[in-house]
Amino acid sequence: MILCKVIGSVWATRKDEALTGVKLMIVRRLNDSGTKGAEEFVAADFVGAGVGEKVIVATGSAARNACLDKEVPIDATIVGIVDAVELQDN
Repeated sequence: MILCKVIGSVWATRKDEALTGVKLMIVRRLNDSGTKGAEEFVAADFVGAGVGEKVIVATGSAARNACLDKEVPIDATIVGIVDAVELQDN
């Protein structure tokens, strides 16, 4: 799973029928310190995340397992909205 920040939304009028009704969000991967990283990508949102929120994103086959239909062409899914992050130095 990846810690990300939602930075925008995607609207697509033409898409695979399996994606009808799926909310698509643009997320930016966060680095270990919680600041922005370089990677940005689109993730399906089934938890109701909004722009500006920190989220947990599952990728690959785990992303498809998060939705009800395992045949949906998704490779990244927002699976949680983060309330707080606590890091400890080892």
